[in-house]
Amino acid sequence: MGWLRRLLGGGRVQLDAGRQQALLRNVQDGYGTGPQIGFSEQVETIIALLDGDGDDGVVVAARIVSQVADEAHADLLAQAHEVHRRTGRRLLVHRRNYRPLWMEAGPALRWPLFTLPCGFHPYAQVAAAVAVVGGQARRLDRVTDPNPLLTHVFELLDLTTVGWEYGRVRVDTDAAALADRLISSAAQVLAAMDDPPRLPPAVRELMRRNNTLAVHDPTGPRAVGGVNLGAMMRERLLA
Repeated sequence: MGWLRRLLGGGRVQLDAGRQQALLRNVQDGYGTGPQIGFSEQVETIIALLDGDGDDGVVVAARIVSQVADEAHADLLAQAHEVHRRTGRRLLVHRRNYRPLWMEAGPALRWPLFTLPCGFHPYAQVAAAVAVVGGQARRLDRVTDPNPLLTHVFELLDLTTVGWEYGRVRVDTDAAALADRLISSAAQVLAAMDDPPRLPPAVRELMRRNNTLAVHDPTGPRAVGGVNLGAMMRERLLA
């Protein structure tokens, strides 16, 4: 609970809730599918905005990550309830490991990260927020509890990879960049922890793999590279 002691002790952390809300609205309203610039450019711009606001920017980045994870979970619970209402089929939704759910019922589910109420896009605001969380990992415990935040980063990584396998989500360069940032940020937060938690089941399962997935151009069918998630996770998360 060192983060809580720092928040309560001595006034060393100066946070501005109004500034955070304004920054959050700016990031929420000004980016995503609307702007006529690519996701990679949006990500770099949002990172600069959040990093430029110091601890308030870190808080906003953490809020984005956690809000998206919470809304995705709520969406999947609602989808499972609807499947049960229509068919009588019961689906179990476990946040620590979404893979069994998607392996069982992928065709009946909609990948949630493109259509969340918050409007944050996984390849824009979410990718940028994740990058800030990782880049500022050493400062996280000044403003928040890093443990649930890390859990949410892993949840989003789980959802990203099951989307590729079972959710009909195309693996393009933007999708691969999101996965890369999620893995890197999780590694950075783990490295900053005095007592890091055990890796979740979905991550451990993927780390045992060694296959390479084709990565496509976002605007066409051409493959422009490949990504080996298992090798990437082993290299970064076991360091």
